[in-house]
Amino acid sequence: MIGDGWNDEPSVRPGPPLETAPGRRRVAVVTGTRAEFGLLRPVMNAVKARRDGELLVIAAGSHLIAPAETYREVKAEFFVSDAVPMQIAGQTGRAADVQALGRGIERFGRAFERLAPDWVVVLGDRIEAFAAASAGSVGGYAVAHLHGGDRAEGVADEAMRHAITKLAHLHFPATALSAERIARMGERPQHIHVVGSPALDGLASVEPLEDGVYEKLGRPHVVVLMHPVGRTDEQEEAVMAGVLEAARSIGKPLLVLHPNFDPGREGIVRAIRAVEGTRSVVVRTHLPRSVFLGLLKRLAGGGGVLVGNSSGALIEGAALRVRAVDIGPRQSGRERAGNVVPSGEQPDQIARAMAKASALDLSQLAHPFGDGLTGPRVAERLATTNPHDPALLRKHCAY
Repeated sequence: MIGDGWNDEPSVRPGPPLETAPGRRRVAVVTGTRAEFGLLRPVMNAVKARRDGELLVIAAGSHLIAPAETYREVKAEFFVSDAVPMQIAGQTGRAADVQALGRGIERFGRAFERLAPDWVVVLGDRIEAFAAASAGSVGGYAVAHLHGGDRAEGVADEAMRHAITKLAHLHFPATALSAERIARMGERPQHIHVVGSPALDGLASVEPLEDGVYEKLGRPHVVVLMHPVGRTDEQEEAVMAGVLEAARSIGKPLLVLHPNFDPGREGIVRAIRAVEGTRSVVVRTHLPRSVFLGLLKRLAGGGGVLVGNSSGALIEGAALRVRAVDIGPRQSGRERAGNVVPSGEQPDQIARAMAKASALDLSQLAHPFGDGLTGPRVAERLATTNPHDPALLRKHCAY
């Protein structure tokens, strides 16, 4: 169950095995985090819109950690077919992630047995995606993976992302370079399809954040979103304190967002709490994706800067022409456009990078992440690829 320490949200109660709708592909999309839900939403909507597709949404992992704000977001938009609790509120660190992974694999196995999906769809490199891909691949289900082939150090992202690639049967890389890496890993070229990043779907229609909401967020000129990279809480706290020192040094309104639930999160949160309530600093635990994108559009129009180590600075930020500073090693190796200035983790380095980013001319900015039509492309390929074809399911190294 999800209650009793998992979160405060009523559990999705597993029901009996579901019957397969004749002529329709059952697509189980697994979402485990607030960020990846925003990326998967276009794919989920595209599958749902097709007459030959049946969407099954599985909410997992950090969606279910108290106070479960992001689980409510998923449930508000989609019927949740099952929930897979993994992490336990208050337990963080690498050892806790190992235990959460084990719980996830076992629980995903039961979910797939009941839901009988034709496809299991995962995105990225987190433990929720790895657990689902492991259960799907070992359980004999066709696994499709979005954003494979990327490079980004994160906590254990390089290992996790490429391990998911080897577990998956159908690959949807965002860029040609990522597709090339997947092929070099021995995956069959006919099973690799460059579709762009779903993060760009719908961005063309994004409007700058309305005045009332922008006012409530403190009219920020700088937005800080810094995730942990697997260090101790004390180390992460010290780095985040330096980031905040540099961000506050320019004397303009600052919005600070809480990090994800990777090991080291508590240290970053402690550093944030140390400045919460001070002049010109607003703190939020979470922003819905629509608000976050509107905020980025507002930053872009007002010459503001996104500071931290989120992939949103490199992908959505590039598409929306947001000036950004990428701090430290978390996104090391990831493709990037000219909107991003890299920085070390010392306050003086960050301050110099912010000044450089503020002076960027992004009028001719180009990026490699696609055209905003990823969701329909993925849904079409899932509908037209036979998930029960032995040539697909029997993994074979192509070299």
